[in-house]
Amino acid sequence: MRTIALASCALVALACASPAVAAPRLDGVLSDHAVIQRDQPIDLAGDAAAGETVMITLAGHTVTARAGRDGRFAARLPALPAGGPYDLTIAAASGAAVLRDILVGDVYLCSGQSNMELAVTDAQKLIPDAHPPLDDQLRLLTIAKVAAPAPLARFDQAPRWVAADGTTAQSFSAACFYMVQALRRTAKVPIGAVHSSWGGSRISAWMSAPALRASNMGDAADLLALYARDPAAANRRASMIWEDWWRAGAGDARGKEPWQADAALDWKPVPAMTAFETWGVPALADYNGMIWYQRTIEVTAEQARGPATLVLGMVDDADRTWVNGVGVGGSSLASQSRVYALPAGTLKAGRNVITVNDDDVYAYGGMLGPAETMRITFADGSSQPLGSDWRYAVAKRLAGAAPRVPWDDINGAGTLYNAMIAPLGTMRLAGIAWYQGESDTGIPGYDRRLAALIADWRSRFASPRAAFGVVQLSSYGTPATAPSDSGWGLVRDAQRRVAAADPRAGIAVAMDIGDVLDIHPGEKHEVGQRLARVMRATVYGERIAPSGPAIAGASGAAGGGVTLRFDGVTGALHARGSDRAIGFELCDAAPGTCRYASGSVTGSTVMLPGDGKPVTRVRYAWAESPAINLADDAQLPVGTFEVPVAR
Repeated sequence: MRTIALASCALVALACASPAVAAPRLDGVLSDHAVIQRDQPIDLAGDAAAGETVMITLAGHTVTARAGRDGRFAARLPALPAGGPYDLTIAAASGAAVLRDILVGDVYLCSGQSNMELAVTDAQKLIPDAHPPLDDQLRLLTIAKVAAPAPLARFDQAPRWVAADGTTAQSFSAACFYMVQALRRTAKVPIGAVHSSWGGSRISAWMSAPALRASNMGDAADLLALYARDPAAANRRASMIWEDWWRAGAGDARGKEPWQADAALDWKPVPAMTAFETWGVPALADYNGMIWYQRTIEVTAEQARGPATLVLGMVDDADRTWVNGVGVGGSSLASQSRVYALPAGTLKAGRNVITVNDDDVYAYGGMLGPAETMRITFADGSSQPLGSDWRYAVAKRLAGAAPRVPWDDINGAGTLYNAMIAPLGTMRLAGIAWYQGESDTGIPGYDRRLAALIADWRSRFASPRAAFGVVQLSSYGTPATAPSDSGWGLVRDAQRRVAAADPRAGIAVAMDIGDVLDIHPGEKHEVGQRLARVMRATVYGERIAPSGPAIAGASGAAGGGVTLRFDGVTGALHARGSDRAIGFELCDAAPGTCRYASGSVTGSTVMLPGDGKPVTRVRYAWAESPAINLADDAQLPVGTFEVPVAR
């Protein structure tokens, strides 16, 4: 050890005496003020001059590694107990660097869509007494929103770790912050929280290529790989996939689809390039669905001879665009102006027709311009404005969600994993918090995708025992008045089933703290407490139920009734505000057979009386905004479930 230490000093001295032109650098997010996972080997990798020896020292331990011909090196430091602060020194003949104020403790990754992204500042509007105090042992790191078609080796701009205080925490994820703040109080070790989320994102965007293949999304992974090699070919393939989806759902014959130049739809003039909800058309005032837009342009022979660039402005939420019935592009990032390259041969002399399908899935929708930016520019330098003279028609309603291109920033396949997860490097984790699913309602197979993501992230971060806390979707939308199918119910139940099958996962139920008028409920303090409960039970071994009361099974009872059994109950179950527990549905096997039922509560069981009709399954809280009142003595509610009835 003495020899190594002396050699280290010599290397540092040599490096400091020479110009630090190409000092070695580490991958990932290990930097000043970082937190490293305790009790786990510390894997390091990075770049240095080809063939040179790199020496790394941390907390009295020194290791060396030699960079290969490609300039890459890898090293491993031994596991360390919680402690610090330490300095990490990395030195080679080409230069040296010191990373200061490093802590060793527990590291948590928080990810998902907008409800994970909602910042502490916004959450504090509802909980003004939850201001974050200074805590130098709690460190925060936010990953910038970036997408990529292939995994990135490192971030373009390295994110910065900061100690939590009343200023630095304001822009941090509220659900994540309140989780780790609670864990700091109970774990008594340094904690690092990494926040990497993007509002509106589908789970597929956060999945690596192997995870996509494991969840039956290999075609999307292949198409994304094609896009990285040949974007034009990938766009042509994506248009074919969308068109096949439309024809299958609408029954339109090939050549008779709405994107054809002479499509016979109920066309009306577009009043303005603004959200269609603002046009004063009653049928569109609160419409969510598809709208077709179309515009005709006249093109000269010279203009048609070469390529062109089509600028359509912003489209909310997603578009698919054709010129003369040929697909030219599509995107689902509402804030992004649509700019599509038209290869030579797309246009023809004379009449040309541009058709846009806008798929509005939430809030306002339409082609938003601004009108003055909408234009087609030709290879000869001439151009035509496109900010007026459009017409529109309401589209048929098709079952299911329209396909999205896998290179879409937030609705793609692997794009956010590639740019916001892969560059995190070889960081190990104590746990992962996941708040996502709203964008996957209506898309079958969420259970497969979530299970594949969990397995892949644990493997990717070399953390097979990392806890995984899933926030079950909150309540949003018009309360139900009759049993019906529910995309939100399906996702919630998928989340429950995946967590129930994983001994190191847990659910944070959030339906009781939702907002039927706001998809982004502000009460994130309690969400954080419930996520912390998952981690306290799973990571720290506290003798508490990680998810609160959860369905254990259903069995037939006398008179055609059903007895429901629950695990994880603190004390006993109670029907809040009533002598009956509500929110249940008795169902037969066939669709459309569910009917409401209420039950009596005793300890950790609920008895639902029979109604003289067949019962093969029971659903609970099966709606976007269900009316429920069943909770235990820890004030933790029962979440959405569907279970078969054993006879």
